[in-house]
Amino acid sequence: MITRSAGRDALLLWFGSRAGLLLATLLGAATGGYLDKWRKWDATLFVTIAQYGYDGEPGKPPDDGLPAFFPGLPAALRLVHLVVPDWAAAGLLVSLAAGAVAMLALARLAEVEGASGWMAVLALLLFPMAVFLAAGYSESLFLAFAIPAWLAARQGNWPSAALLAAGASCVRITGLFLAVALVVEFVMRKEPPRRAGWLAVPFVPLVAYSYYQYGRTGDWLAWKHAQEAGWGRDFSWPWEAWATTWRSAMGSGDFAVAFRMEIVGVVVAMAALVWLLVLRRWSEAVYTGAQAGALMTSAYYLSIPRSLLLWFPLWVVVARFATRRTWVIVLYATISGPLMLVNAFRFLNGAWAG
Repeated sequence: MITRSAGRDALLLWFGSRAGLLLATLLGAATGGYLDKWRKWDATLFVTIAQYGYDGEPGKPPDDGLPAFFPGLPAALRLVHLVVPDWAAAGLLVSLAAGAVAMLALARLAEVEGASGWMAVLALLLFPMAVFLAAGYSESLFLAFAIPAWLAARQGNWPSAALLAAGASCVRITGLFLAVALVVEFVMRKEPPRRAGWLAVPFVPLVAYSYYQYGRTGDWLAWKHAQEAGWGRDFSWPWEAWATTWRSAMGSGDFAVAFRMEIVGVVVAMAALVWLLVLRRWSEAVYTGAQAGALMTSAYYLSIPRSLLLWFPLWVVVARFATRRTWVIVLYATISGPLMLVNAFRFLNGAWAG
């Protein structure tokens, strides 16, 4: 069980940071109505799926990119919408509740690893892309399943780990990488082979969703091809993806800023992956490295900094390092905190922020 103080600190940090974003938004950090400030980019697409399904809004041209989004968050939106009429408000509430669960689990996981729970939570909440944990995006809901799944695996509770990981697989394709990492963790822990059957459970939602989209489109990989159709994320060699992104980052305008953030995100991702490998954290390296490989072989870099929010092993390692060196978390907060606010304001004003 998580200690009372760690749980309290995790929730205080979570709800306190959400209150700060609420205050900043209401005080005019962005233009327009409050809920409209949050219904941006992918949040709108999740609402479209929740309202109308993957065929999109009737009477409008179909959006070929919709199958890229897994059904977990749209299903949660439909459920909350039964009592909350506004779709944007429903998305914020889902992320608020899911984020609280995720922060509690992250604090507990950090404590199990001998680190300060509140430092792990603070490191995540001050990361420049942390605004997406509050918005009607899928990051918070994914973490609400993924971190407890990993914690259960670390405690040898494989039925719970498998079922929670299956929930994560309903939310994002990242559940595939989590499922593979659980297999590695199982092997590294030398668990009895008779328990290995549980490892198949997280793959079931992935197969089920592919089968559903196959019934709609005749394409078993509809989610992957939707990313290509909606965002041009075709396969490229890593050096080609770097060159394309670098050229875009050297331009001018709002999107050039976003591509510069992508390049910084790649540098951070590679440093984090090397760090995990040096520490011989093999299963976590598989989870993060598989994501990095998928993102860095796209035609260009897209949402790489935002994907780091899902790298919960990174935040635990940061907390382990900072627990013995308090100045590290102070320095991190001094640098990353202002960047988080800047990116939050960008998002709330409609700029592409990750």
